[in-house]
Amino acid sequence: MNNVIRGKAFVYGANIDTDQIYPGRFLDLTDPELVAQHAMEGADPQFVKEVRPGDIIVAATNFGCGSSREHAAVTLKATGVGAVLAESFGRIFYRNAINLGIPLLVCPGIAKMVKRGDIIAVDLATGSVINETTGATAKAQPLSDYVLEILKNGGIKPMIKAQYGAGS
Repeated sequence: MNNVIRGKAFVYGANIDTDQIYPGRFLDLTDPELVAQHAMEGADPQFVKEVRPGDIIVAATNFGCGSSREHAAVTLKATGVGAVLAESFGRIFYRNAINLGIPLLVCPGIAKMVKRGDIIAVDLATGSVINETTGATAKAQPLSDYVLEILKNGGIKPMIKAQYGAGS
């Protein structure tokens, strides 16, 4: 896993809840390709048409608030989102996303320094964030070694399988 994620920014405001990330009316879908077609649909119907693997979601406070359903994190993983930077996260969404292998970083002031379409780079180990479009910089809370290990393995389940063997 590369510790530096670089991609186009998709910027959102505060209180983007799990139903905006993945609307509840699609909960019966299980195929990742079908799930991915509805990512961010409640907040941004254009998202799935524009997002590319490695792109970065940037948000203000409380991204992922709302229900505890894992589908919100699953849909972002299915689209190939490289990372999510926000000023704060809903607690359960944060854990679900990390467990699925999606880097989430708390970054004070990030929503004010990035505009949609800017190219940003984030170093997961140091928390260094650079808006390559404007030259602005920010400091996110770096991820712990344990979280980096989860991400390196593609999620907590693959990490545990690697540590203890698939048949255990």
